[in-house]
Amino acid sequence: MGGSKRAGGSTSGCRENDMISAASPVGAGHTAAASGATTASFAGGDFQTFLKMLTTQIKNQDPLNPMEGSDFAVQLATFSGVEQQVRTNDLLAAMAGKSSGGLATVADWIGKEVRTTDPVAFDGAAVTLTLEPEPDADQVILVTRNANGAEVSREDVGLGTGDVDWIGRSSSGAVLPSGRYSFSLESLRDGSPIGSSRVGAYARVTGAEITANGVQLSLAGGASTMERDVTALRSAGG
Repeated sequence: MGGSKRAGGSTSGCRENDMISAASPVGAGHTAAASGATTASFAGGDFQTFLKMLTTQIKNQDPLNPMEGSDFAVQLATFSGVEQQVRTNDLLAAMAGKSSGGLATVADWIGKEVRTTDPVAFDGAAVTLTLEPEPDADQVILVTRNANGAEVSREDVGLGTGDVDWIGRSSSGAVLPSGRYSFSLESLRDGSPIGSSRVGAYARVTGAEITANGVQLSLAGGASTMERDVTALRSAGG
């Protein structure tokens, strides 16, 4: 194979706080309907407790001086705001815990190599690729693209599957300049394409950080990939 050599592998409907109308008193019928609702977290207690407190307050109010509808609406809005804040705090706490767990998971990856289909750096040393062509193919073409997405190499790599060492040669055989490259595999049969897939390449992990999209791994040569896009892990150097 022109620019790569085998490195191994085989060859073959309503919100809870909407149940009560702010314009009408709450009677027994409303209480019964509310008792069947799903219990939700509410400022350290639950929403059912809030309904009971509110019902008791209305039952015991002065019938000659009932609560104004506007006051009732304000009270409901206040309790609803507190509930939403508590839920927001719980969500933020859960997200923080998940993020911490993510960093803890990848801490041991520093210094090792991960396989990703994102662009990886080439600096003259061989890059290990994992080839998985369509099983019915009778010809397989490895396509290499630079950081700008321009095709720089196209070579027939045979029908084998597994890991190969890509040594960074252009279609003319010249050594490609240092930079980031991505790879894809075109499978053909009788000269017609039957499949195309992105090729995973190994790169050394140099760091990790939490981003809005998840845990991002920094790779050698300035490349990067998301933790969720990693498909394999191995010791550096294979």
